[in-house]
Amino acid sequence: MTVAGHRSERIAEEIRNEVSLMLAGELKDPRLASAMNVTEVRVTPDLKNVRVYVEIFGSDEERKETLKGLSAAAGFVRHEVTERLHLRRAPEIMFIPDRSEEYGKRIEDLLRQTKTSEES
Repeated sequence: MTVAGHRSERIAEEIRNEVSLMLAGELKDPRLASAMNVTEVRVTPDLKNVRVYVEIFGSDEERKETLKGLSAAAGFVRHEVTERLHLRRAPEIMFIPDRSEEYGKRIEDLLRQTKTSEES
């Protein structure tokens, strides 16, 4: 791995920490009242684009509203991340819903069903 690769990993971790802090209480948008968790941050090697994967708890309607709120707050988050981490250029930030936990539960349920049907 190159030095640039390690740098983007370190910056991704710092961005994850800063965005988590912002979501915990700094952003005042009422649409962001749902419980959420930043699961992963991926940064392109050129540091121009950042994908923030967010696990949002609640109903489908609440998730949609929370994603709208996150999209609206992306500019502020972009500015704050640039200032706090002393980056030369402000990366484009995209919030992406992380549904890996749901997929995992679904797979577990399917495996449990096949196991019980084999035992019968």
